[in-house]
Amino acid sequence: MKRLPRYSEYKVLAYRIMLIYFFYFLARLLFYFYNKNLIQIDGIGDIASMCFYGLAFDTAAILYLNVLFIVFSILPLRINHTKKYQSFLFYLYFIPNLLGYATNFIDFIYYRFNFGRSTIAALDSLKNESNKTILLVNFLMNYWHVFVLFVLVSFFWVYLYKKVSISEVQHHSGKVYFGSSLISFLLTSTLIIGGIRGDFKKSTRPINMIDASRNVKNSSQADVVLNTPFALIRTMFSNNFKKVNFVNSITIDSLVQPIKQYKNNPKSKPNVVIFILESNAKEYFGSFNKDIKIPNYKGYTPFVDSLAQHSMIYTNAYANGYKSIHAMSSVLAGIPSFKDAFTSSPYPKQKTESLVSTLKSEGYATSFFHGAPNGSMGFLGYANILGFDHYYGKNEYNNDADFDGVWGIWDEPFFQYFNTTIGKEKQPFMATLFSVSSHEPYQVPDKYKGKFPKGDVNIHQCIGYTDYALKQFFASAKKEAWFKNTIFVFVGDHGNTIYYDEYKKEMNKNAVAMMIYKPNSDLVGESKEYAQQIDLYPTILDLMGYNKPFRSWGRSLVGDKKIQPFVIRYSSNLYQFMSGNYICTFDGNKVVGFYGKNDKDLKYNLIAKRNSEMDLIELKCKAYIQDYMARIMDKKLAQH
Repeated sequence: MKRLPRYSEYKVLAYRIMLIYFFYFLARLLFYFYNKNLIQIDGIGDIASMCFYGLAFDTAAILYLNVLFIVFSILPLRINHTKKYQSFLFYLYFIPNLLGYATNFIDFIYYRFNFGRSTIAALDSLKNESNKTILLVNFLMNYWHVFVLFVLVSFFWVYLYKKVSISEVQHHSGKVYFGSSLISFLLTSTLIIGGIRGDFKKSTRPINMIDASRNVKNSSQADVVLNTPFALIRTMFSNNFKKVNFVNSITIDSLVQPIKQYKNNPKSKPNVVIFILESNAKEYFGSFNKDIKIPNYKGYTPFVDSLAQHSMIYTNAYANGYKSIHAMSSVLAGIPSFKDAFTSSPYPKQKTESLVSTLKSEGYATSFFHGAPNGSMGFLGYANILGFDHYYGKNEYNNDADFDGVWGIWDEPFFQYFNTTIGKEKQPFMATLFSVSSHEPYQVPDKYKGKFPKGDVNIHQCIGYTDYALKQFFASAKKEAWFKNTIFVFVGDHGNTIYYDEYKKEMNKNAVAMMIYKPNSDLVGESKEYAQQIDLYPTILDLMGYNKPFRSWGRSLVGDKKIQPFVIRYSSNLYQFMSGNYICTFDGNKVVGFYGKNDKDLKYNLIAKRNSEMDLIELKCKAYIQDYMARIMDKKLAQH
């Protein structure tokens, strides 16, 4: 039987790649063996599960380290089978693989000190050590058995590699040889891209460390799912977390007040329902634009606009990041994202005081809903880190008839599922829903085509559809017993397609809708003061009379008289700190601009006319960044 061109070469390549998977599997078992007293498991089933889910992370790491080896193995050179070329491939294979593989062995020991897989942050810390050689020698002496084990495993790997070689080469015509090689190259390239991303779904961004927490029972198991080469590579170019020393601790305590405590309201236990609305920029809401004189302005949210008349709305509110996952950490844990997203940094997998943890300590049931495939956007992993009791995604919804074909379940049916599910919870409960449908390709269900104004840009009809889904949710929810004793929060995650020139200004690009509704309460009106996503966590605790100290970089929007309203965000490679009469721009080392609070396009730099208020704002900005970096890097997000 005539075999395909280069059959022997492809067979050997597959064998060599499978060898890597085998040794990564072995390293995972050894990692667990060395640290089993630190990792909670319930039996062999948990280990099998961790190994299975670890395959995605192994695949990404293997492809990062072996992309050159794979490419050179399949290039149509007609000399691939020669002894010299195979020798070249041998070194191209083992040099990166053994270097990467060695980091797993280091973590057999280092994990017991770090309680996490080593990231680029660990190497950054090592840079500051002047006795690196002594440290290395000391490590090898104290843990010689790990070094010996690595050497033995490496020799075994080399032995198995050499056991299989290219045994025969069939000579085909040039057209057949190069044609089949081109097809295999394109197919392999596609598989590499999918492997590095984690899968081929449109809704999935490249998998990150946080995704290891998707399918585990506790955070320690996520470290078994991961491998150290992946952790190092994925944080290699995404760690701009650096400690700074601008001010003293007294200044931080007075200007930032990272530990808040409110005693403004009597203690109560209302249910808390949070809607984080995909791409719901302030621009789209008529109720948020009444006083902004935009010629021929049109809004697309009639239901929210009607509800706004009975709510407290914040018409000068901003997102603390620029991606959906940034909103999750900002809203629920009060942790903004700057140049690097906190959630994709080396630091999110740590004990974190948040709205979830504080409410759970008060006896609340907690749940997170997102209609996309489970794990999309990194939400499932971060939800597990925060400690949500339940996560409800497309899998739990379990009806693909309502799938939009791209991102997830259409908002209207998923919002109804949300209402039905939380209605079964024992009160008090805290439930968060992250909407899906206001996303490109900006479609609405067929049965609603033509129902919502198409508007002027592609997202407008989707905003109208989500607004309608909210209307239907409230029509059902207000019939429930839990409804009247509930605080409802609405906030956009970030901006999206802009139509009006007013929102093309730098400081307005990520202005979002933010509103709190409490049935039959006096929490009604409009606040034009600065507000931001990280303020929602302390605001909710203040409203419910939570009177214990808690960590928060935001401020209560309803009762904080000590911290002046402010907004901090990162855009155009600059920190932007808004407070009082000015907007301060800071490059991480020095202030580069001051602008009037109404100069939203940052046209007129006033830095040459500095005054005492500007000096104070600069001090606040520096104090905030210093405390932010220190608490995150020192893993003090849960410590008072």
